[in-house]
Amino acid sequence: MISEHASPLATLGGPDAGGQNVHVAELATALAARGHDVRVYTRRDAAGQPAGGASGAGVTVVHVPAGPPEPLPKDELLPHTRPFGRWLADEWDAGHWRPDVVHAHFWMSGLAALVAVGESPVPIVQTYHALGAEKLRHLGNADTSPAARIGLERMLGRQVHRVIAQSEHEVGQLVALGVPRTAIRVVPSGVDTELFRPGAPMLSGQRAGRILSVGRLVPRKGFDDLVRALPLIPEAELLVAGGPPADELTADPYAQRLRALAVRLGVADRLKLLGSVPRDRMPELYQSAAVLACTPWYEPFGRTPLEAMACGVPVVAYAVGGLAESVVDQVTGVQVQPRQIRSLALALRRVLSEDPLRMSFASAGVDRARSRYGWSRAAADMESVYAEVAAAPELARAEWAE
Repeated sequence: MISEHASPLATLGGPDAGGQNVHVAELATALAARGHDVRVYTRRDAAGQPAGGASGAGVTVVHVPAGPPEPLPKDELLPHTRPFGRWLADEWDAGHWRPDVVHAHFWMSGLAALVAVGESPVPIVQTYHALGAEKLRHLGNADTSPAARIGLERMLGRQVHRVIAQSEHEVGQLVALGVPRTAIRVVPSGVDTELFRPGAPMLSGQRAGRILSVGRLVPRKGFDDLVRALPLIPEAELLVAGGPPADELTADPYAQRLRALAVRLGVADRLKLLGSVPRDRMPELYQSAAVLACTPWYEPFGRTPLEAMACGVPVVAYAVGGLAESVVDQVTGVQVQPRQIRSLALALRRVLSEDPLRMSFASAGVDRARSRYGWSRAAADMESVYAEVAAAPELARAEWAE
């Protein structure tokens, strides 16, 4: 696997550390459990970082020396993508270890894969995780992606052997980008149902009025909308988990913005920013909530609703991207049209106030998470794609330039 900016070993919560990191780590681990020898290549972003380190049985993480050994925003990594790929080519040509299939995560990882594979017959599977056209549509002038991103994503989708969509919604986006429909396979992301499990009873007093939202502290996650909805939900408290450590939140611009908004709306005493929360403590946090609110402007897939459902927590989510498929409206939670603050508040009030409804959503969510989104199923589905491309003829490779 190539995951150039999203290491499976990274601490979650930063601007570029979130769902992709977890996805790569969990998928690699699940594939290793099925007997595969998995290596994850990610960029070295710290001086003295070891060349390799095991993250689990059968999984090795390799830190590739491409660019300065320091953290860089992912939107500044394109110039280092070709050196990344050349390092891989040299490493594999030396005969130390060579993959049967390369699975690239994110578009720049795919470009590195094209360079690494060169003229050899190693097939490439691509997961975008997010598309430049969608990001530009929602962020406009605030989008910091390289100008060449959309064109390179289009070229990439026509050159790799298979493209993984994480939802049926993403299939349409990929086809619009120019990816052949015959090359697309749908394999949703998964959830660790051993770690994320139901805990305390749904009706405990601790969680009766608690709304939880989880994600990186960036505007597109829509935490502003939840703060604006809070005045319409009397006696409820909003907990936001994500971003830098709690003791660094005072220096975070978006955290400051949320707190200022809460003061202006008179709900500062009901907003609690938790900062980053260790992954092993997340199940307890989910279990302490009455409902998870997931309000991103756009979301290619979204892992937090799956984690909440696996813990027996109902979800109120904007009907965008993969959320519109993972959260079944009126079955595991409630879907709301994005940026509709009053509708969002009404949905949250309903879930908080109707105990039988909340319990029904909780039970259905656990069943759906376990039956549809367990990592063992995702790994088996991905294994089938790998087997398919391993038997496919080699595709022509395209040249590209930064």
